[in-house]
Amino acid sequence: MRFYLAIVVLFSLFISLSAVAQDERSQIPPVLQKSYFEVNLGYINYPFGAEQLETGYELVDVQVPHMAVRLVLWGYDFNDYLSAQLTYMRPVGWVKYQYNQAGSTIVNRKSVWTNVGGFTLKGKLPIGEKFSVYGEGGLGIITRAGFEDNSGNPVVKDANYATFLFGAGLKYHINKKWALQLVSNYSPSSAKRNQPYTSFVGTGFSYNFIPYTDKQIQKTAEGGMIHPKQWLQIGYSSNIIGYGVNNFVSNQYFPIFWGGNAHVKQGISLNYQRNVFHSAKFFAIDWGINASAWQTTGINGNTTNGEESFFTLSLFPVFRLNFLQTKLFDAYFYYTVAAPTFISKKIIDGYDTGEKFTFMDNMGAGIFFGDDRRYNAELKIGHYSNGNIFPNNEAVKIPLSLNVGYAF
Repeated sequence: MRFYLAIVVLFSLFISLSAVAQDERSQIPPVLQKSYFEVNLGYINYPFGAEQLETGYELVDVQVPHMAVRLVLWGYDFNDYLSAQLTYMRPVGWVKYQYNQAGSTIVNRKSVWTNVGGFTLKGKLPIGEKFSVYGEGGLGIITRAGFEDNSGNPVVKDANYATFLFGAGLKYHINKKWALQLVSNYSPSSAKRNQPYTSFVGTGFSYNFIPYTDKQIQKTAEGGMIHPKQWLQIGYSSNIIGYGVNNFVSNQYFPIFWGGNAHVKQGISLNYQRNVFHSAKFFAIDWGINASAWQTTGINGNTTNGEESFFTLSLFPVFRLNFLQTKLFDAYFYYTVAAPTFISKKIIDGYDTGEKFTFMDNMGAGIFFGDDRRYNAELKIGHYSNGNIFPNNEAVKIPLSLNVGYAF
């Protein structure tokens, strides 16, 4: 009963908030105006070694891959000189240990996962018309997923703690929206958690959301494309054809999505989705709410070991690319990333997914059809994981799903 009441409350709240939002969807939403995001690729260094091993274990070898990605998930410009931002950094490959127990010649191989999140203030100083420098500082969150030996004893312990995060950089502003940049960041070591310092140097770009001009809005209005305002969907997921699509887009050669150790066998879902911004034809941003109930395959896919049931509640953003418009239908590709989610179980088919707070990610394609684009159909795959903000993160894989909907 609490589950269904939560669904009603969340749906009612979202619809009521949407009702007071701006009606002009061809303008950048107010919450995004003066905001920005950044993507950076570069060199990470954290000198993991024998010091991180617990007593009774000896280091044979350690490999520290140095390529990493640092994202500014959301930044906000208070003015030309001060910003605030949420950041996330992780290596492309994890630290790999080879070790043995004292007195043994058997070599064991395990990995350590480390991520750095942050909330920082950024001070900026323009240099001429095209360049600017900045310095940032604030709160960093270090998350380390260690590993255990075959008896369950910790070899490298998990860690999750707050620390300082500092950075500096140089920007070249191509125009008001786009800039290229050199970036650097540093978080100090922690003797208490046996964690080395972390440094990063890289390059990338930033994008600022700039409100559209009246001329651009008028062009969108005259574009002639129908953009549905809101729609309800019901969906069904099944592994009847396996997980081939999931595996294809999450392998090492084509890593554009994620997999998961716990596998969903089937599930049903209910979505409410609302468009908050669209360009004349090609790009749109939506928000939505999802409530889903799932059944797993059982431990290692063996149903005799017990299928499990769990449910999820998510508030999600959607980024849509409308790639085909015809008289009969409009087709789109979409991506949902890092949607805050409540998951009813932490241990699923024997896998520790972390905590009951996690994230939902979806990727799929769909169409709006009918004379006034009242009808909707989608195919998608899904994924639940906490993005390694907690030490344990055995993710959940959602197989191919079919959603059908009605716009109003």
